[in-house]
Amino acid sequence: MHVVTLNLNGLRSALKKGLLPWLEAWQPGVALFQEVRADPMPDVFAELGYHSVWHPASKAGYSGVAIISREPLQEVQTGIGDALIDDEGRLISGVLNGVRYASLYLPSGSSGEVRQEFKNRSLPLLSAWVARQLQQGPLVLGGDFNVAHRELDIRNWRSNQKNSGFLPHEREWMGELLALGLRDSHRDALGEQAAYTWWSNRANAFANDVGWRIDYLLTAGVTLGGVQAHREPRLSDHAPLGGTMRPAPES
Repeated sequence: MHVVTLNLNGLRSALKKGLLPWLEAWQPGVALFQEVRADPMPDVFAELGYHSVWHPASKAGYSGVAIISREPLQEVQTGIGDALIDDEGRLISGVLNGVRYASLYLPSGSSGEVRQEFKNRSLPLLSAWVARQLQQGPLVLGGDFNVAHRELDIRNWRSNQKNSGFLPHEREWMGELLALGLRDSHRDALGEQAAYTWWSNRANAFANDVGWRIDYLLTAGVTLGGVQAHREPRLSDHAPLGGTMRPAPES
């Protein structure tokens, strides 16, 4: 079964750029969406045979996450357990065949100190949420983390060391999150190669591959193989990131 994650940068925009034909071609069993920026639109995906669950932000046209799946998800949970963060529609999850799939859209702090503090507030809360889920069973946590973990994960790392998304405490937090028992399936597939999942719309960043790897598929208790970012078609300023579910290796 294929699993993909994609920050849509707006569902309506992604639809105009070919989201549905791409889904028909790729046929994921589960797709995790972020930055939906729309009220629930289940009929759009039902026509392709997908069930869907949604967690929109209370503010219209802002943030929001969703999951579509070939089989209906069970035990659906919305939110991280913090009223301010949950008001922005940042996390939704559900169980399929004993595995919890979660779509995450961590806040960006790039607009200034207020939003950076909001982002900082979210990091330990997500860690606590992950720790709870790992006690319950296998987990696939995918989405836009707005954090590049290593120097290898950002093209111009030297000039971005004081910028949100590559701050020392954010990178340290990412390492601590993985240490809870998660695998970075994309990095596992890449080895020590560089590959990015987001490119600024300025200065020909996409054409010149001046990007950041800030979208992840993290796993525990299951394995996603062959995970890669798909630069084409260009559905968003983020690339779809996907792989194939495989049995977890025996310990």
